[in-house]
Amino acid sequence: MKFSAPLVSGRLVKRYKRFLADVILDDDGSEVTAHCANPGSMLGLKEPGSKVWLSLSDNPKRKLKFSWEVIEADGALVGINTSHPNKLVEEALEDGRIDALTGFKTLRREVKYGKNSRIDLLLEAEDGSKTYVEVKNVHLMRKPGLAEFPDSVTARGAKHLAELADMVAEGHKAAMVFLVQRPDCDRLNLAADIDPAYAAAFEAASNAGVEAYAIGCDVRLDGIDAVKPVKIEI
Repeated sequence: MKFSAPLVSGRLVKRYKRFLADVILDDDGSEVTAHCANPGSMLGLKEPGSKVWLSLSDNPKRKLKFSWEVIEADGALVGINTSHPNKLVEEALEDGRIDALTGFKTLRREVKYGKNSRIDLLLEAEDGSKTYVEVKNVHLMRKPGLAEFPDSVTARGAKHLAELADMVAEGHKAAMVFLVQRPDCDRLNLAADIDPAYAAAFEAASNAGVEAYAIGCDVRLDGIDAVKPVKIEI
């Protein structure tokens, strides 16, 4: 995935109200408010003074022209925009980078399923068999090399796991793909101390036959690509 234009650098003043971030731009020292497309806590990724990069929209109808894309943390570039993971995983699947999820004929996005939900990606094989793929963004790292999910309580995430288990019960294949938007992690585990209910839901889904995979990203200032397998230690 390539950014449509060069990113603008600055220093983070604060992230607040979940979806807003104030940033002092490097080029002229002005302070702007950027959209933060991330509903999580962003634990460890919102330290004031951190180096950040923003994308600039040319859409005249947008209230906030800037969007927060990348932060420098723990010596690495970390992607924080949670609107990108589905596209990144889609690209990885189409390029065959997740070995267990290959051989599909078609890929569709945001398909209705379950109890008034939409699956992120639906893979359909030549024989008509289906694989339901739910994508979760990951960028929490509290121990070197170990990515963790979630970074805040996610009742919605637990609901998705139960619905994936329902698809398996109906005879389909279902998989959770954790997209690690940072290059410095080679392992992934659940942050059960942050959300024990999600950890319990994951265990139940796994026992029901829901598969889980994780893939890490190469994060650059010109784009982000999901390129390397991450070992799940759950």
